[in-house]
Amino acid sequence: MIDPGRLNRRLVLEEPVEAPDGAGGVTRSFASVATLWAEVAPLAARGEVIAGHLGATVTHRVLVRAGPDITSRHRLRDGTRVFRIVSVREREAGRLLEIHAEERVD
Repeated sequence: MIDPGRLNRRLVLEEPVEAPDGAGGVTRSFASVATLWAEVAPLAARGEVIAGHLGATVTHRVLVRAGPDITSRHRLRDGTRVFRIVSVREREAGRLLEIHAEERVD
């Protein structure tokens, strides 16, 4: 069982919302779904250049209490930090969710 004091970060769970752009395509934005208490632990980082900008991708393990359905379509936000969800799995007999997420740091 996890110590509840370890869930010490408030993250906003966001889901994609698509709206017609008037030219036959769509514009994607994200809407808040829930606020979750979480434990965020960095796992690894790798430097890379994307579109000519030097930066890094940092992988994290995020633990939250089970509740809302969370999939890789969602993302997590902590202020200006955005965590792209890569995978989700149950832990501790379904009481917790372990989320593998990536954060781009420029």
